[in-house]
Amino acid sequence: MPPTLADSQRPVNQYVNFIYKLTVQPLPCTLHLQSKREPLEIKEKIQTVTLGGTQSGLRDQNARLVLSMIRRHGALSGAEIARRSSLTAQTVSNIVRALESDGVLKREAAIKGKVGKPSTPVSLNPKGVHSLGLSIGRRSAELVLVDFTGRSLAQRAIAYSYPVIETVFAFLKESTKDILAAHPQARSTLAGIGVGRPFEIWSWLEVVDAPERLMRAWQDIDLGASIEQAVGLSATLQNDATSACVAEHLLGRGHALSNFAYIFVGAFVGGGLVLDNKVVTGPNGNAAAFGAMRMPDGRGGTTQLLQVASLHVLERALRDANVDIGRLRDARDDWSTYAQWVEPWLVQTSHQLAIASINAATVVEVEAILIDGAMPATVRADLVNRTREHIRQYTLTGIAMPDIQEAVVGRNARSIGAALLPIHSKYFLA
Repeated sequence: MPPTLADSQRPVNQYVNFIYKLTVQPLPCTLHLQSKREPLEIKEKIQTVTLGGTQSGLRDQNARLVLSMIRRHGALSGAEIARRSSLTAQTVSNIVRALESDGVLKREAAIKGKVGKPSTPVSLNPKGVHSLGLSIGRRSAELVLVDFTGRSLAQRAIAYSYPVIETVFAFLKESTKDILAAHPQARSTLAGIGVGRPFEIWSWLEVVDAPERLMRAWQDIDLGASIEQAVGLSATLQNDATSACVAEHLLGRGHALSNFAYIFVGAFVGGGLVLDNKVVTGPNGNAAAFGAMRMPDGRGGTTQLLQVASLHVLERALRDANVDIGRLRDARDDWSTYAQWVEPWLVQTSHQLAIASINAATVVEVEAILIDGAMPATVRADLVNRTREHIRQYTLTGIAMPDIQEAVVGRNARSIGAALLPIHSKYFLA
């Protein structure tokens, strides 16, 4: 049984060691974005937490534990929280009261009919915390507002041929203004803004057919500071595919999986990785960079996966046929009109994703590989089924091939995942 953090007489180092174990060992509710931070920095992190209006950062870490358990398991009574966490009943009672006072927990109807006094479960208060999430892509940008449970309340989107800084920031400012005007109750409870964007958005100029001068400008901008100045909120930055993986991990099918790889097919294909219930990014943020994986190019050489299994490949085919690709982007839920181009794209993309999945399985053992993308649900389901069929054609001696599954969050996964970043940074174990 782990020690109780409520005992303020124990040496601080014991608390730090215990909390370090909480944050690095598997917990079903843990979102753990790895970085270059050393374990010794945990002490500083604990001391700067301000959640719950309590006397010390150590108590705040207990509050994070309670919130994380409720997020994972749903409404829980104080007695159940104490049993699951090994905190004392009095400690749990104090934490719950403080979190209720802060507006982040709410009481549910009392449960009667059992031995003893009726128990009153508490749950996350959706209205208690909100967050904005911005996804900056090579073909589009999207801004969403989510509540404390991750439910999307509003969204705005813009499409473009390539991302120009001035265009993206004008969209961000106007959309933030519009969303908060429509949801004024969220203003005072905003945890911040999360931002999902491709690493080195200025790269692959020839693929996106963008002017080098405009794209290179992204290399020089301090994106986080600029966004904070534009909207007046603290900004949390993450790779866009990793952000999508966060959304699937916390809200989608990945919620029930401890270990999985994740592939998101957007303008460029990208990915994410969850091990022991933690989103893993690696020291440089490059873990599960599926887009850069080397693949056969069909001409005896190799190329990157993003060159042969991304939506820009489909757009190129439409452009070559003099079809307005803007119409495809507008047809968010039905691509049947474009079946003659979608069909060969599905054949090629599913084959490439099958090879990528097999390669991934030779490196890391996971339960499943989840596939999502910025496409209609029917197309995504077809892509997943075809990928499974291609894998069956290969001899997989020595490999325990993970199950290929369809992700469920959908095309908004990047912006929703970005919006979850500030919430989990401030309120949950991370």
